[in-house]
Amino acid sequence: MLKEFKEFIARGNVVDLAVGIIIGAAFTAIVNSLVADLINPIIGLLTGGTDFSGHYLVLKGDVPAGASLKAARDAGAAVFAYGSFLSAVINFLIIAWAVFLLVKGVNKLQSAAVRKKEEEAAPAGPTQEELLMQIRDELRANRA
Repeated sequence: MLKEFKEFIARGNVVDLAVGIIIGAAFTAIVNSLVADLINPIIGLLTGGTDFSGHYLVLKGDVPAGASLKAARDAGAAVFAYGSFLSAVINFLIIAWAVFLLVKGVNKLQSAAVRKKEEEAAPAGPTQEELLMQIRDELRANRA
């Protein structure tokens, strides 16, 4: 059983998955900071400082006028927190866009590396002048 476990862990897929999870967790912190510290303030400027996350409708219960979403929930009211949902959708779209740009950049770097490797591995063919000389020599040989 221990031998099988060692073989399972030694497989490349498990190690790759573990590395992916660790890098994903680290990348999450970067993306969250990008959204919270850089992009959301710009969106706030464009929307006049509006923070959608506190917008809600009271479906049932008594809530004092102007109460925050947390206060409404703490009061036991049933709330339709459309602002929270809208903020989550906006954050998702921003994160998805950032990940898209990252993947696009990585793919571009990988394809450039593959092209460079193929160019280095490709055998050097004859130059244009060498081909023309071969054609000339073939024509001369056929005339004779």
